[in-house]
Amino acid sequence: MTIKEVDPKIIEKAKVWLKENYDPDTRKAVKEMMDNDPAELVECFYRDLEFGTGGLRGIMGVGTNRMNKYTVGAATQGLANYLKTALIHESEIRAAIAYDSRNNSGLFAGISAEVLAANGIKVFLFDSLRPTPELSFAVRYLKCHTGIVVTASHNPKEYNGYKVYWSDGGQLVPPHDKNVIAEVQKIESVGDIKFSGHPENIVSIGEDIDKEYISTLVSLSISPDVIKRQSDMKIVYTPIHGTGYKLVPEALKAFGFTNIQTVKEQLTPDGNFPTVVSPNPEEKAALELALKLAKKVNADLILATDPDGDRVGVGVKDNNDNYILLNGNQSASLLIYYLIRQWKIKGKLTGKEFIAKTIVTSELLKDIAISHGVESYDVLTGFKYIAEIIRRFEGQKKFIGGGEESYGYLVGDFVRDKDAVAACALLAETAAWARNMGMSMYEMLINIYQEYGFYLEDLISITKKGKSGAEEIQAMMDGYRNSPPREINGIPVEIIKDYKLQKEFNRITGDEKPIDLPKSDVLQFFLKGGSKITVRPSGTEPKIKFYFGVKGLLPEKSQFDKVNAGMRAQLEEMIAAMKLK
Repeated sequence: MTIKEVDPKIIEKAKVWLKENYDPDTRKAVKEMMDNDPAELVECFYRDLEFGTGGLRGIMGVGTNRMNKYTVGAATQGLANYLKTALIHESEIRAAIAYDSRNNSGLFAGISAEVLAANGIKVFLFDSLRPTPELSFAVRYLKCHTGIVVTASHNPKEYNGYKVYWSDGGQLVPPHDKNVIAEVQKIESVGDIKFSGHPENIVSIGEDIDKEYISTLVSLSISPDVIKRQSDMKIVYTPIHGTGYKLVPEALKAFGFTNIQTVKEQLTPDGNFPTVVSPNPEEKAALELALKLAKKVNADLILATDPDGDRVGVGVKDNNDNYILLNGNQSASLLIYYLIRQWKIKGKLTGKEFIAKTIVTSELLKDIAISHGVESYDVLTGFKYIAEIIRRFEGQKKFIGGGEESYGYLVGDFVRDKDAVAACALLAETAAWARNMGMSMYEMLINIYQEYGFYLEDLISITKKGKSGAEEIQAMMDGYRNSPPREINGIPVEIIKDYKLQKEFNRITGDEKPIDLPKSDVLQFFLKGGSKITVRPSGTEPKIKFYFGVKGLLPEKSQFDKVNAGMRAQLEEMIAAMKLK
């Protein structure tokens, strides 16, 4: 590509970044792209980095489609403008800000703090990196009106991001999300952003919040007596160079666990994530060092958290004494089963309790809850919707816990986002309870399958980067929506749920009914016999995701391997029928 082939509108957008109100390094980088790399110029300027309902996320660099001081500054100025309008009667508007271990996270957090302070907002800025759930906790504990955490979660190292929270500690939901987006879109130039002024509005916070957070977390423990008996259970933990390095071991110790082995090579926070290709606990490669250490010390449990400490991967021994990694549905099922069972044993169930899960998460969680008289709510993908459900029923019903298949879990309601610190502690307690009952976590999972039905799920993610990738993903969704499959692998599609149209179509009866959830570009195909396929573009990565699920029966525990193999074959046939590979 030559500069002459670039859309003139893109060139005009880029030329704005050559003006004096942009810093010299930024101007130099833009000029270099215009002279020598027009293809990269297009990627950096073909659109504005969208401030979506979850905030910002993108590759770091110069340009309107990149994470940098100017896009972060514009987002924060838009947030400040909305806060000052929406909270006009408040004598003092308060905000909390945290950041993870990624490159430039501290820089972007500092810029955000300075912009808010310059707009007359009091800012509580963490003195060093902290897990995302602690930011949610701090918003509530400090009675803030909003919060910001700078993170791109488990994305590759070239990414960073920016999530915004409301006063309840949950991420922005209607009407605040759309209202903030509208204010951000009104920022027309760098001159509209107040980058400095009133530094006295910034207050440093740190260990004082850590202590309160850990103390409150310990109150979630249901079986401290069991932990006392199993305190020497061997736990291997890795933060994968992220924010969990300090608080996860502290939380485990506070619960009463004494035998915690950390993966030393991954204990130091580092935004380059030098020991992994991707700092994602969903990927086995990210846990190779943890698996190696577990084998060495003969660990009972492996725990791994992502860079911002809100998601956790779990490893256990199978019946052949080999270490395996659980998927998010399995970990969530174990956790929810343990919580609900213990609530029942201890007489805490009153008929006003509930759990929540996302629509792409295993139906096993719902089956477990309903069997104990606990309500289960489905929400769209994203923990902000679980937070919204908690807020809706506050004072009426008690939230026990919730989860999503992408390794995010929440116990209790003092945090309003997925919390890997709490999840690590409660999953360790679950493992201790199983050990105390004379079984492993793996055996506990098989027991659950036998009692409630054998659920097997898989996820296929297809990456499509850049402008052309986004267009391909949209074309795929349009194809499935306009010409949905009538059968998959020879099995009829009986029900289609289209969350963008907010309608459910029953192909057997011809009936149509509304879906009482917000609009979202998601399609679900329910097949005869109970299988389910969900298709959705990721809201945070250049990916389109396909969620597959099948259900079977496990009459006897001794038949687990045979039933598992049969269901796995069925799952693979469904995936092959979709022709994704």
